[in-house]
Amino acid sequence: MQHQKHQQPNNIFYKKVKVILLFCLIPIFLYADAHIFVFHRFGDTRYESTNTSIKELIKEFNYFKNHGYKVIKLQKLINVVKNRKKIDNKWIVLTIDDNFQSFYQNGLKIFKEYNYPFTMFVYVQATEDRYPDYTTWNELKKISKYGSIEFHSFSHPHMTFKSDKFLRNDFARGLKLMKKRLGIVPKYFAYPYGEYDKRVRNIAKEFGFKAILNQNIGAVGKYSNIFDLNRNALVGKTHLKEDLEYKELRVKWIKPKGYPKNGILTKIMAKLYLPDIKNANYYLTDYGWHRAKVVDSFINEDVNKKLHPGRNRIVISVGHKIKAKLLIKDKYEFK
Repeated sequence: MQHQKHQQPNNIFYKKVKVILLFCLIPIFLYADAHIFVFHRFGDTRYESTNTSIKELIKEFNYFKNHGYKVIKLQKLINVVKNRKKIDNKWIVLTIDDNFQSFYQNGLKIFKEYNYPFTMFVYVQATEDRYPDYTTWNELKKISKYGSIEFHSFSHPHMTFKSDKFLRNDFARGLKLMKKRLGIVPKYFAYPYGEYDKRVRNIAKEFGFKAILNQNIGAVGKYSNIFDLNRNALVGKTHLKEDLEYKELRVKWIKPKGYPKNGILTKIMAKLYLPDIKNANYYLTDYGWHRAKVVDSFINEDVNKKLHPGRNRIVISVGHKIKAKLLIKDKYEFK
């Protein structure tokens, strides 16, 4: 039986973000920010929510080319962020999750034509067990001539629902196979489904990755955390111009630190590193957007809302500057 990977979440959240930002522009200081994009399938109409049509891909690449954007290697951006050096606001990084066959068959030739570097995050078990919809080891070797090959887990689990022991075994098994089959020791990791919390991130960091990527909407700026780098999805119906307007909002999250034990979010507290800001906006999954007062650079909002039992996002925005925090229930966090 052909194995099929679970579908990624739909784009409803992202559409809501883009709409609200159009109406909430506030003059702010502009800083240079780069953008990381993530693709999944290419020219595969069976799965529209995770597919990028070849026509759309060419349109996006032409937009980069015609508007002065520079597609750079992930490694270059990470090195600049790590050393807190200046980021070029025309920098773009392209990543691909899951090593589907459709990239090898349909997408690779377009990347080669535009000479755009990319990073592919590999779902190892799908290749090792020869799932029909995924690239083979030999195909990955061919792909590695044009882009970097990195790690996306062995079994592609929902990591917050797995024990510490399971996660460590999953990392170890997948990384061992990548070394054995490809001679590659991955430097970077991207979370399956974009799902993670502090426990999962700490376990991932044990395996020596130089950077970790999420799937949170936003940009990458001078003060971004290299172990929590934002990526915008270019799948389904995209809004590239709006995505490129996002700037990284520097935020220190005070409350919540993670998914609350009782499932009730009582308060949002955060420090915004922006001068002279009196108002911001915050978004909470299932409850939409709200205005928030900013007093002495702090947001302190009483919420008292029951969270979704799975994935939740809090987003704070000031104009085009935006920062998202994932709250996801962890089966093992409170044991």
